[in-house]
Amino acid sequence: MSKASPKAQNPLMLRFYRLMDAFAKSDDERDFYLDKTEGFIVYVDLDKNEKELADLEKELLADHPDRYVIIPKMTFYETKKFMEGFVNEKVYDIDTKEKLLDLIQAKEARENFLEFIYDHLTELEKWQQFYQERSRIRIIEWLRQQKIMFVFEEDLEFTKAQLEKLKKHLFDVKVPKDVTSSREILIAKAKTYYSNEALNPRPKRGRPPKQVVKVEAEPQVTVDLYSTVPPCVRGFLYLVASNASVTFSRRFDTEAQLLANLKGSSRVKVDAKLQTLSERLESLRHLSSLLSSSKDITGPDKEEGLIRSISRIEGGFEGKSEKKTAGLIKGSLAKKEPVSGGKEIKAPSTKIVTQIKKKVGK
Repeated sequence: MSKASPKAQNPLMLRFYRLMDAFAKSDDERDFYLDKTEGFIVYVDLDKNEKELADLEKELLADHPDRYVIIPKMTFYETKKFMEGFVNEKVYDIDTKEKLLDLIQAKEARENFLEFIYDHLTELEKWQQFYQERSRIRIIEWLRQQKIMFVFEEDLEFTKAQLEKLKKHLFDVKVPKDVTSSREILIAKAKTYYSNEALNPRPKRGRPPKQVVKVEAEPQVTVDLYSTVPPCVRGFLYLVASNASVTFSRRFDTEAQLLANLKGSSRVKVDAKLQTLSERLESLRHLSSLLSSSKDITGPDKEEGLIRSISRIEGGFEGKSEKKTAGLIKGSLAKKEPVSGGKEIKAPSTKIVTQIKKKVGK
């Protein structure tokens, strides 16, 4: 007979982004369980040894079957509906829409869809917002089916210290006054998740707000405080810290891993071009500092002196980028500009030196 679990004195404070990630990654090979007593998530990691897995199975299915509930697995049909819903509702460019619909019908649709989205920044922000909104409705619906009183920690306006204090006194009947008042707020907030609007959010009416610069605020992440985690479960706790680790991908655990594997995408190419440009600018600054101290450009024929000075400096460079930059400048100085009548004149040397200094100054 299983031992009764302690009763929480306020709704469970769940991490929405953590649940969203568990929902996305739950499949035939990975099981996730939600603890209904404290709200922690258990990930059945099959890489653990047989003894640990056997003890975990006994805890989840034999000793306390009423305490844990398995998180539903995202089927291929549901995954496809997520992607198709986004394309039909949020993508307006016809060519982009057709390309995405083709990817959804092909093999490895989920990963190819994500790679295309991350390669087109105009669609990426729309996708992330759409995915979060749909996931929220799906998770709330499931939690309501389980009859769990909950709030999402990300929706609360408490300070980090107050949230951690609430977690610390989760099972305590006698608590300080500030905890009692905070509990009342939690109870009122929990009821909103059981309203009709929670599953069918209405669009905001009225005049749209003025466009303002979006400020990226660093989200407050509280400490995970759990006092009833059995020893056999501790090694299986799923502790994704923030939304930065959440991704729709099943192959990659975090967004950083996903971005690192976007081979050949335009974003990778742009980053490579920016790196090259940065190296060129740095070599220009170095070259300018050397030229400013050169005696060859103080004589009567400044242009020839400048070419001689660059040639001598070019031979001393070790880096390919600096040699190439010096060679380009020397080549441009050696050219002569044609004018009408078939005559050729040298470009003004002072103008060339000024242009170089301006470029370096930028």
